[in-house]
Amino acid sequence: MAKSLTVRSYAKGVDQAPRKVALVASLVRGRTVADALVILAHTPKRSAQCVIKAIESAKANAINNHGLDGKTLEISTLSVTAGERLKRFKPASRGRALPFEKKSANILVEVTGDEKPKKKPAAKPAETKESK
Repeated sequence: MAKSLTVRSYAKGVDQAPRKVALVASLVRGRTVADALVILAHTPKRSAQCVIKAIESAKANAINNHGLDGKTLEISTLSVTAGERLKRFKPASRGRALPFEKKSANILVEVTGDEKPKKKPAAKPAETKESK
């Protein structure tokens, strides 16, 4: 019986507004990893690339670090939160400065999947006694 595990990955400081990233994230929330990557590859939004990177990172962590089967991976959690905001100013007429904020987002991806079945060691062939 395969044991189910949860593996997570973070993408912090994505240079996009969290609302824009959350729009794309809602397209693939709760789907399998393979389906999500196909959907995002055909999504014409800039934030789709950031979400793809986060999902691929979680997939790589699951397969390489935790020995999960890549075919059974599903996205259990995909959340987007507000990251750090940088205060900047834009020059305006008559020597004024208009403030604005550069927003960033943090993406959390958790995938669940089953462990790969352990391979049993190959049986050693019976040794034949040879006379010297």
